[in-house]
Amino acid sequence: MLFLKSVFFLIIVPGTVTLVIPYFILLDGSAVNLGHWAAQQWLGSIAILLGAAILLRCVWDFASVGRGTLAPIDPPKELVVGGLYRYVRNPMYVGVLLLLLGEAALFQSAALVRYATGWLVVIHLVVVFYEEPVLRHRFGESYDRYCLSVRRWLPGKQFEQAD
Repeated sequence: MLFLKSVFFLIIVPGTVTLVIPYFILLDGSAVNLGHWAAQQWLGSIAILLGAAILLRCVWDFASVGRGTLAPIDPPKELVVGGLYRYVRNPMYVGVLLLLLGEAALFQSAALVRYATGWLVVIHLVVVFYEEPVLRHRFGESYDRYCLSVRRWLPGKQFEQAD
């Protein structure tokens, strides 16, 4: 049941951010014709695939390790510090950002770049002022140690979990 909920929330939350909203942004017809691909579009496609892979891995880790979903109404019960979370505290958001920037490159859309930038600012504020305090309250010292070892957005040194 947990994996079904994870798939449902994956479709609803990141699906809206990366598919529905960009679709409506591109409705104005400003996107480039995809008949002949330039290098930028190939790179965009690679970013989309990489972002999707990151997102799917994080959803898997939330369900299998954390025993929860990406939705705030059903969050992981255990602090997830393995997998991609060993290198960056918010790999799921990094994956979504890669997807959005990949779409912007694929469709050569400045409007999608502006959307991705705005989305990142909002998510940064949500992480700093909501998610991190909630996680600090829920997981205490273990979350504090994790934060001291792993950067918020850019991959860095690997987190070494104490046994």
